[in-house]
Amino acid sequence: MNDSVTPAASSRFLTRWCAGAADRAAKLERLAQLSLSRALFAQLLQKEAAVSAASPSASSTLETLPLPRAMRRLRNLVINILIWRDLNGIADLDEVVSVMSEFADFAVQTHIDALTIEFEAAYGKPIGVESGLPQSLIVLGMGKLGGGELNVSSDIDLIFVYAEDGETQPATASQRSLSNHEFFNRLGRRLIGDLSEVQEDGFTFRVDMALRPNGSSGPLVASFGMLEQYFLVQGREWERYAWVKARALCGTPTDLAALQNIIQPFVYRRYLDFGSIDAIRGMHRQIRTEVTRIETLHPERVNNVKLGRGGIREIEFLAQVFQLIRGGRDAGLRERSTRQVLRTLAQKNLLEPAVVDQLLDAYTFLRNLEHRLQYLDDAQTHTLPAKEEDRLVVARMMGYADVPTLLQQLDMQRTLVSIQFDAIFAERGEVTSTAMVDALTALSEPTNALSIGDRHDAIRQELRAIDFDDAAAAAERLITTCQSGRLQSLPEPSRRRLLALIGAALPIVATCNASHLTTLNRLLNFLETVARRAAYLALLTEFPHALQRLIRMMHASHWAATYLTRHPLLLDELLDDRTLHAVTNWADFSAAVQLQLDATPNDTERQMDTLREMHHAQTLHLLAQDLEGDLRIETLSDQLSTLADTLVQLTVQAVWNTLAQRHRATPQFAVIAYGKLGGKELGYASDLDLIFLYDDDHPDAPALYAKLAQRFITWMTTPTSSGILFDIDIALRPDGASGLLVSTVDAFEKYQQNSAWVWEHQALTRARFCAGDRAIGERFDAVREAVLSKPRNAVDLKKDVLSMRQKMLGAHRAKPPLIDLKQDRGGMIDIEFIVQYLILLHASTHPALLADIGNIALLHLAADLELIQRDAAENVANAYRTYRKLQHQARLQGEERAQVAVGKIRDELIAVASLWRAVLA
Repeated sequence: MNDSVTPAASSRFLTRWCAGAADRAAKLERLAQLSLSRALFAQLLQKEAAVSAASPSASSTLETLPLPRAMRRLRNLVINILIWRDLNGIADLDEVVSVMSEFADFAVQTHIDALTIEFEAAYGKPIGVESGLPQSLIVLGMGKLGGGELNVSSDIDLIFVYAEDGETQPATASQRSLSNHEFFNRLGRRLIGDLSEVQEDGFTFRVDMALRPNGSSGPLVASFGMLEQYFLVQGREWERYAWVKARALCGTPTDLAALQNIIQPFVYRRYLDFGSIDAIRGMHRQIRTEVTRIETLHPERVNNVKLGRGGIREIEFLAQVFQLIRGGRDAGLRERSTRQVLRTLAQKNLLEPAVVDQLLDAYTFLRNLEHRLQYLDDAQTHTLPAKEEDRLVVARMMGYADVPTLLQQLDMQRTLVSIQFDAIFAERGEVTSTAMVDALTALSEPTNALSIGDRHDAIRQELRAIDFDDAAAAAERLITTCQSGRLQSLPEPSRRRLLALIGAALPIVATCNASHLTTLNRLLNFLETVARRAAYLALLTEFPHALQRLIRMMHASHWAATYLTRHPLLLDELLDDRTLHAVTNWADFSAAVQLQLDATPNDTERQMDTLREMHHAQTLHLLAQDLEGDLRIETLSDQLSTLADTLVQLTVQAVWNTLAQRHRATPQFAVIAYGKLGGKELGYASDLDLIFLYDDDHPDAPALYAKLAQRFITWMTTPTSSGILFDIDIALRPDGASGLLVSTVDAFEKYQQNSAWVWEHQALTRARFCAGDRAIGERFDAVREAVLSKPRNAVDLKKDVLSMRQKMLGAHRAKPPLIDLKQDRGGMIDIEFIVQYLILLHASTHPALLADIGNIALLHLAADLELIQRDAAENVANAYRTYRKLQHQARLQGEERAQVAVGKIRDELIAVASLWRAVLA
């Protein structure tokens, strides 16, 4: 800061205050060395009250208003201490706003306590008509007070609520009974007066009650019931923005919890609310219009650092739009502080960390400048002063030698903010005037004078103009959509937005390599499904690149189109290439899911949805990378298998936490994966073959772990609004359908050693510990190795394997000239049986075959061990890889069974048949 500037010379308010009494300057310098806190406020308030009592001029008001006057004197002292500390470089922005917010809390709470005692002495305690419990006034701090970022000369935005209606119960016959509403109304009016009336010591805080339900025309206080009804029937979009900041300054924990349950559903939608962007854009437009009007009428009021272009309000909007969009699904975004929200956005990669750093720097600069504007005369101003000499004082308070340097820095910071603001809030320029959209709009209006034929011709002509193949069929499809009852019943804004999206999408669909009509059908099916959810239409409108990515994915894969249509919440995942194509850190993913589960500990339905939503999102990331050619089939299967492992682990613990009878923090319970998950060859829609083991001597263990397994299956398979997690198959447990749902490790070992069929040992070759207690997993591994390493008679083993293969050939064979890649001879099951036979026959002498490394690696290992010919192993390994790719491609196109022409895989069939004869003939 410029050495020629002192606090007294910079702040006329501080100068006048020091001149008001001889001891104030010394008192200020002494107190300015201390950290201001609530405890110090209480001490200083007592001293100010004592000073008031000793003052002759105080005698007339001492009996009726000792607290309001003492609080005003304390307020002046606190603000001048902050001015002194700030301008001397001792306090930073965080201290200034935190201390002001803490002092406002202290002032409100102190007055509420005093007034409650006074009013209850006069009217009795207010009692709730339903609970019969005493009621209290709850004061909500809104705006910057709610966010803990109050200005030095700010007013405070308050709302008054109480839990229940009822009446006061006078303690004596002389007391008059009041309704709870009237009691709190009177108390609230006194509180406002005690804080804001201007007296000889000024005021404590100006109070603004305009944010209450129905604004200035509404009642001063509202019961919880009235507030809830208002939110349901009349609550407006801008009020959601305001209530993000709501913070209770007083009240019992029970009442505050009930109040939060009313506020949260109003502010935070359970879906991703991209309609908030347009709503805040509208609010911003109104603010800018008003600021422009004032600046036009009063040119001296330009450079509004709060409401002007690139000002503080734009930073607040930037932070809060993410809260309104995502806060319903991510509790981590339900912050009240603008600065903390910005930091959270960086942590969650919702904004680039470098962008957040810029915004935080700009916020600090603008808030410091705002304070220095207010330091001049303790005025609630946000614009640079008109007088040049005052501007120079402000510039020097900011550490600049002259006004042009300050203005240059101000312009730079506001430009940075406005660029980031426009990146999110700039009008997207919806396609509403093209001939295509005009034709679609005409099609959707039954009263249009043009005939259906004319409208059909207009659509077809526009499709031909963009080189759309099969324009006639596409036009018919568009007519069906535009005249459907679903579209006709949409609210007019949604109908216009949907038609604009279709108009914007058609040229993109036309750029796809082929199958324009197929892609169009997939896209229209999706849009028709989500049309009633305005938030999804808003997302695609606000982020055109998400629409482009959606179309590309739907063009590439029928399964992707179906998946997105079934789970439109995933549209959010299409917004950011960094997230969509990032390599997953599974420890971070697990921690993120656990964090969300912990946020709703007693809400089973929400936890089930959380697991599904996180599964869907991660699956979409892998799908996007798959469609872009970033993943080999083996890598994809590994990733999908790890995803399943992670979710199984999280689900086991979440379900365990719901069991009231549990006797330990973590269960001695393990999940064993068989089949595709066991072999880490999971596909997009594969079910999970699982068995459950436990090792616990507690007397309740059998029943408890059976309940855990049952509830685990329920959590996995029950359809919710977010679909299912996985289908579960438990047929491979000991004794199959007639066996126990869960087994002890000892019972499992006994069964495998003495009772299991050969085909069960074949299945065991593809089994592994998946989730749960690792010690049990290690015991399972030991059992598996012992069972698979048993010496076996080659003739008997071969007979059993061939018998089982013959049984499996029955129902699933394809009709020539097609062949089923999995079931038919020469297909995937033949290869798996060859590998399983080699393991069972040779593991006793070659334990390396017991490794969980997959069929391709096991074929190569068998060749290394000279159990099969190397060229045969290579050819069959390549065949297996080819089959998996073809099977995967069939799945992406929505085919339940992968069947191809024999001629397409003739060499592969020959290679598998040759090895089959060599090993199992």
